[in-house]
Amino acid sequence: MLEKFKESHDYIKTRTNVQPSIGIILGTGLGGLVNEINIIDEIPYGDIPNFPVSTVQSHSGKLIFGELGGKHVIAMQGRFHFYEGYTLKECTFPVRVMKLLGIEKLFVSNASGGVNPDFEIGELMIQDDHINLFPAHPLIGKNIDELGPRFPDMSQPYSHEMIALAKEIAAENNIRVVTGTYAGLTGPTLETPAEYSYVRAIGADAVGMSTVPEVIVARHMSIPCFAISIITDLGVPGKIEEVSVEDVIAVATKAEPKMTLIMKELIARV
Repeated sequence: MLEKFKESHDYIKTRTNVQPSIGIILGTGLGGLVNEINIIDEIPYGDIPNFPVSTVQSHSGKLIFGELGGKHVIAMQGRFHFYEGYTLKECTFPVRVMKLLGIEKLFVSNASGGVNPDFEIGELMIQDDHINLFPAHPLIGKNIDELGPRFPDMSQPYSHEMIALAKEIAAENNIRVVTGTYAGLTGPTLETPAEYSYVRAIGADAVGMSTVPEVIVARHMSIPCFAISIITDLGVPGKIEEVSVEDVIAVATKAEPKMTLIMKELIARV
């Protein structure tokens, strides 16, 4: 598997001279951060050996290389999900390649359903922990010792330093943010009322279909992570309504400028 990561890395190096220190993964309806990047190179996923190709309509499917906040960055405009039929190793393949390309920190965004009764639609939640409810694990199988240990510690999945700094940035810009725990489920169905209640009962504040595998793999390689969710719908008793992906994208798009401001400024300060 390491050879496949290196093959992808070697091809990418023929297409760009950018040496990224920051990796970014953009979630559903959250691709607008790319507009803030001074783009130097773009590579469609389909051009990269061994790379999966995004099948989700709202995910563009290319690697963006450029400058943001005074840093060289690599951004995934479109991610891969377990529900698309990929294994979790395939879903997290790009994170491995980003490590080989030189990233030192990973920034992740997602759209999620809020199960905390204090949350409102359109709110920003900074993730300070997660619960892995996927029926698989991206580290199952032979460990790649060159990348990380067999039994990685997960006592700090998200960087306390970056969380504190993001809160400062939000306060400076009068942006309300909350912190909470994100539960990762497979999808593609949204949750039933009983499933929302279950997720809340086990300690989650929001639920989504991504992020957790990517962060696990990043932490396996000792990459500090920051993740932020836009609460696009509510799984709270009495507030549950029928939701379509178009509804999710509409809420995410409306709230995105606040998330983009926080991410851009945080990247500049770390």
